[in-house]
Amino acid sequence: MTGAPFRWTLDELNGALGDTGTLLPLMIGAITVGGLAPTPVLLGFAVAYLATGLIYRLPIPVQPMKAIAALLMVAGVTPEAVALSGLMIGAVLIGLGATGAIDRLARVVPRSIIAGLRVGLGLALGWVALGLMATGPFLAVAALAVLLAARRIGAPSALVLLVLGAAFVPLASAPGPLPTHSWPPALFGPQSLTVAVGALTDLVLPQLALTLTNAVILTALVAGDLFDTRAAHVTPRRLCLSSGLLNCALAPLGALPMCHGAGGLAAHHSFGARSGAAALMLAGMLALAALPAETSMAFLARFPQSVLGVLLLVAAIELANDPRVRDSRPSCYPVIGATALVCVAFDPFAGLLVGTATEAVRKWTLRHLKLRE
Repeated sequence: MTGAPFRWTLDELNGALGDTGTLLPLMIGAITVGGLAPTPVLLGFAVAYLATGLIYRLPIPVQPMKAIAALLMVAGVTPEAVALSGLMIGAVLIGLGATGAIDRLARVVPRSIIAGLRVGLGLALGWVALGLMATGPFLAVAALAVLLAARRIGAPSALVLLVLGAAFVPLASAPGPLPTHSWPPALFGPQSLTVAVGALTDLVLPQLALTLTNAVILTALVAGDLFDTRAAHVTPRRLCLSSGLLNCALAPLGALPMCHGAGGLAAHHSFGARSGAAALMLAGMLALAALPAETSMAFLARFPQSVLGVLLLVAAIELANDPRVRDSRPSCYPVIGATALVCVAFDPFAGLLVGTATEAVRKWTLRHLKLRE
């Protein structure tokens, strides 16, 4: 049987909290800055984590789609455009999963490119983590020291860090009033076609590249690295289908478009999650937070980002620590390096393209050197 028996332990609870460094900042920003209604966003992630925990029986993460969340916060994207982008991406993912096209694509990606993507994404997450830690450097250093001490004595480090952060919430300045929320999103109206075209060009195409590389192909590979045969069912095809179905079902109701993610999987695992129970625990916490949504968001908006940055840094280090790098031939190092650097500078899809080109040059060079011998 694939997956793992549910573990209702303190380690599993600690692992459930491991990905909050990615989840909370984007989710909070989408609500407090982007103007999404808090209840459907919180409940959307609760439902998605519940479904994911039951389907995979492993700590497969559910994360906000980063490109969409970022544009929502900085470009004045409407909730209607966000909902339509979730629907469109969901439909594409279902198509790729149902036809099996995504599995065929994943099989042709060489190990050197996979290693480069993992290293690059880990470095990119580490840079984001340092940015969050810089918002409160003294607290970040203290949180890092607490994390290391907790791990040394075997205490639940993620839980300890979140308690530490909560202690500083009363000291933070009170957040302003939440934006006025339009819920549910009006998907069909006189401007729907215009909104859909804008969503396709501004949101769907940039996000789809990230989703296919990080949330599908790389997540399946990292799951295999961490859980071996227990993750045999965590395939690109299934990840496409689960992400696609969740978005098609939840985005029209006001949820933030979501996907899986290699960094989130590394985070859950690094802090102790070993079964789907971690996903179910986090689903329960998000559902409880949705009941008094305004009160919960006021608390979360004041939670110190520097503490979340420490959690994200741990995930970044685990993701970048890919054994494929150590096991690779020297001729593969330029491929790994080029893929990683472009992934950091741009995004994983650009890293995949550059890595593919560099791998072709490597093979051509080796072939011609062999012919000369």
